[in-house]
Amino acid sequence: MLSILLFTLLTLGGFSLAFLNFRKIYRNICLGKPEGRLDQRWTRLKNMLLVAFGQKKMFSLWKPAVLHLAIYLAFLLTQIELIEIILDGFSHSHRVLAPLLGGFYTFLISAIELLSLFALVATVIFLYRRNILRLSRFQKPEMKGWPSWDANLILIGEILLVLAIFTMNGTDRVLQQVDPQQYQETGFFLVSGWLGPLMFGDYSASSLHLLERGGWWLHYLVVLGFINYLPISKHLHIFLAFPQTWYSKLKPRGEMENMPVVMREARSMLDLPPVPEPASTENESPEFGAKDVFDLPRRVLLGAYSCTECGRCTAVCPANLTGKKLSPRKIMMDIRDRSEEIGRNLDKGKFSVSGYQDGKSLFSYILPEEIHACTTCQACVEACPVLINPMEPILELRRHEILSQSAGPAQWTAMFNSLENNGSVWPMTDARSAWAEKQ
Repeated sequence: MLSILLFTLLTLGGFSLAFLNFRKIYRNICLGKPEGRLDQRWTRLKNMLLVAFGQKKMFSLWKPAVLHLAIYLAFLLTQIELIEIILDGFSHSHRVLAPLLGGFYTFLISAIELLSLFALVATVIFLYRRNILRLSRFQKPEMKGWPSWDANLILIGEILLVLAIFTMNGTDRVLQQVDPQQYQETGFFLVSGWLGPLMFGDYSASSLHLLERGGWWLHYLVVLGFINYLPISKHLHIFLAFPQTWYSKLKPRGEMENMPVVMREARSMLDLPPVPEPASTENESPEFGAKDVFDLPRRVLLGAYSCTECGRCTAVCPANLTGKKLSPRKIMMDIRDRSEEIGRNLDKGKFSVSGYQDGKSLFSYILPEEIHACTTCQACVEACPVLINPMEPILELRRHEILSQSAGPAQWTAMFNSLENNGSVWPMTDARSAWAEKQ
């Protein structure tokens, strides 16, 4: 009974804490502007299945994609063993699914072990790539400190999880011969079937019991730790990649969203039928672009939390490749960090969402030099494996800087003035249409 009580308390405590942390993330994403994305549902479903579940875009770089796929498949199948651990924990039984599934149980656990072995190899290779080989896209300035630790910690956790599985199953295999009354026959597992007797064959029964229970508890504690670690980790994309791909933009990548205020003014100048102005904005000063996360669509904030920090966007960014400060990955990380900062202030009761002002904005994180360097080539949009669009917030920040702050590079200001006065980006004494009048 003591073990059931301990297991129940840990389970309820672990999942309750995770729920509270995930609810804060949902709150932070909802700081953005609501935006309906329920059109073209079949296309969105296809994107979600192919890109989030099938990892289609990962295979633009096939080597890391194969390694990642091994870890991903092992993660999915391991949930079967996790379900069994939870059932065993609450019922104080041992391998409750084995008698129910029979030979299929042996097949399932063997598949889990084989994929876990592949995942272990992939994890070691990923650690080598990050810390020994030191790939350039993992050494950018925004990856210093916590982002680098974050990637390594989750890989170390993966190693602990795999070792726990093999220790639990390996000792269980030996105990089936030593103590058949308590440890029922489960068939020959593909890896632990030979690894167990090889590694633990000479151990005493008491040591085997201790190691088996140790592997069992380590497996479950790593999972509980992982669930509570996700809200502060880039690995949140494991869950958020699915809604991210569903809500991603389906319009052509080069199409910018029109600003309602500008569209109303333009239609008035062209004597087109006016678009009704929302009642809630009739007495408000118009805001152009985005100054803070409140001005961005929730879809952009969701993308910031879904970012895997893989750096594929930055690796193909021509501005970054030529030595400029722009890093599309950093832009998304900054948006997430600003959302987290606001969330922490709200939790402390210092501010409320309505009229939030703490003297900071996204421009406190993102330098004008960064957003000016973007060439809008959309290489970052094409490269992202989960359909994040870093160019969208960059353009919204530019809009705010130019239209609301009347700032921006001097050469841009001259171009805009010429475009407004002459209809051309080049300063001209004649009207742009003068040539047609001479025909």
